[in-house]
This record gives sequence, structure tokens and C-alpha cells, in this order.
Amino acid sequence: MRIESIRQSLFATGAKDCHVDRVMRAWAQGKPLDAGPRNHPPEAFLPLALRNALPGLQDELSALARVRSEHPGEDGSSRLLVELGDGQTVESVLLPRDGLCISTQIGCAVGCTFCMTGRDGLLRQVSSGEMVAQVILGRARRKVARVVFMGMGEPSHNMDNVLEAIDLLGTAGGIGHKNLVFSTVGDYRVFERLPQETVKPALAISLHSTRADLRAELLPRAPRIDPAELVELAEQYARTTSYPIQYQWTLLAGVNDSIAEMDGIARLLAGKYAIMNLIPYNTTAALTYQRPPVERITELTRYLHAQGIRTTVRNSAGQDVDGGCGQLRAREGASPLLRSTRKMAQKRIAPEAGSAG
Repeated sequence: MRIESIRQSLFATGAKDCHVDRVMRAWAQGKPLDAGPRNHPPEAFLPLALRNALPGLQDELSALARVRSEHPGEDGSSRLLVELGDGQTVESVLLPRDGLCISTQIGCAVGCTFCMTGRDGLLRQVSSGEMVAQVILGRARRKVARVVFMGMGEPSHNMDNVLEAIDLLGTAGGIGHKNLVFSTVGDYRVFERLPQETVKPALAISLHSTRADLRAELLPRAPRIDPAELVELAEQYARTTSYPIQYQWTLLAGVNDSIAEMDGIARLLAGKYAIMNLIPYNTTAALTYQRPPVERITELTRYLHAQGIRTTVRNSAGQDVDGGCGQLRAREGASPLLRSTRKMAQKRIAPEAGSAG
């Protein structure tokens, strides 16, 4: 369900802009749809036809998403496996310090080799309504003042839905524009669209290597933008919005944790309005990558600091519950639809395997 379709259903009752805006604001803030001024009943500010339609609409909105399971982490985070209306699942993460990470796609077409999300490819887009529904679920559990579009999926591949959700959250939802973070591997469309938006979110770029060849190996279906060009495009947006770009770098032992790569970071980000986030890899048995030792991570962080690069180390939230990048979804089983598809594929393969013997 798109946010715009929700608005149109409200207008269909004869409601005016002020009434629709009030209902959308209540929903985006996780309040009852007929919430209004204190000590004022709904009949004082909402027309009868609209009030009569709200219970049915509330049922539709509640059906967009529900929490199938919750996995608190020792770091204060909590990973949510969220089931959408059609049975598909996505991951949301309640972060320390009032943050929430949400998913924008079921699966992903980029196919990052160190990420579980893209192993099944792109299954479908998450609608703008489903994105806001993830925020509502988060707000039902704790305060949410920052939303990061950094869960499952590549936001630039679902641009209209993502920007629609960002616009609602940054206006009616009461979240500061710079507390809405659009995370991307880099796509020319991002740098065309975001500067034109009323709500201009902060931008995070998944860099992972300063070498174009290695980056192409790690992100096989990301747009082929040279890292130097990508940084220049991002820098223009940073100067337009007066907010630094967050560069994401998943540290993979023996792959992108060399001093040569750190020198590449220092060269690309010198004088740029940027923050480098080093993210130690969240090791999983399904993939062969490993995280570097703590001593190596500390060494690299200090090296970048010495080069004048503002650097932080961000451990993936909830690592003790094996969540993130599709791990929780994979561990608990995908949707009934995907499981059915896999079984059908296995049946097609089985006769061939038998004949080979």
C-alpha cells in the first residue's frame, strides 16, 4: 500500500486537506488515527464520514506489518523479524540512542557477496506504507527519533516508495530531516533526485573499497561508478545539505583491511565533508568472510585518524543474535511463498540428480 493511496482513501470520504493531514500525522507518529488536541473528542475536529471510515482504515494499516519475532541484543538493540501482509518477512532493528533501521526491499538485486539479503535476489519492493508500518512497530516499543533506510534492500532501486516514506516521516512523522538516512551503494539517480526533494535526508554511501575492480567484485551488480567519481558526487550533496556523508566500509579480513586501502580512503576523503564508518563484518557460517581481529581494527582506525579522516567503528547492532543483512530472515526461514518456490525448484532438479547417478 502506497502512502498516496492512503491519502486518497481519506479524501474519498469528503475530508479536507486539514483532516487528511491530521490523520496521516497521527498514523506516522504511532497514535490512534482519531488523535487530536488534548481534551477534544474526535467529533470536534473530524467530519462524521471520515470518523466512520477510520476503524476500517486502521485495520488495513495494522495488517501491513506485524512483528513475528523479537531478538534483544546485549548492546541495547533489538532485531525485529517483521511479517508483511503477504507473508513475506523483512528485518527492522531498534538501535541504541532512539534509532531504527528499516528495510526497503524483500531481497536485493545488488548481490553484495558478503551479505545474506541478496542471496535469493530481489523478490519484491516494500511499499512506502510498509516502510512507515515498520516505524510504527518500532515506535510501539520505544522512542524512535532517527530512521535509517539501511536494512534489507537497495533504496535507490525503490526510489519512489522510499522518498514517499521519507517525506511523510520528515513532515507529519516529526523526525528531523538529518535524522532520516538514505543508504545506497551509489546510483546516479540518487544524486539527481535527492537534491530536488523537500525533505533532504542524510546520505550514507556503501564504499567498501577504493579500488574499482575490488568494489565490482564485492558489489557485482552495483552501478559501475568509479569510487573517486562517487565521492565527488556525494560531496556535492553534502555541501548542498550542509551535512556530512557517511561512508560505510564493511571490514573483511584479508580483503579490504590493508594499509593500501586505508591510504586510498585518505586520498579520496581528504578535505571532504565526510565520516568514515568502519563496520567489522558480522561473521556467518553461510559465508567464508571473516572479521579482522580487534587489534587490526584498532590499528586501522588510528591510522585513518592520523591521516586526518574522521573515523568511527560501528559494530553491527545485535551481533550476538546473528541478525543483520538478512541473517535473521534466513535463519528463521523465509516466507511461505519463497519456501514453496524453493521446494518446486528442488523437485525440478531432483530427477536430473538421480539420472546422473
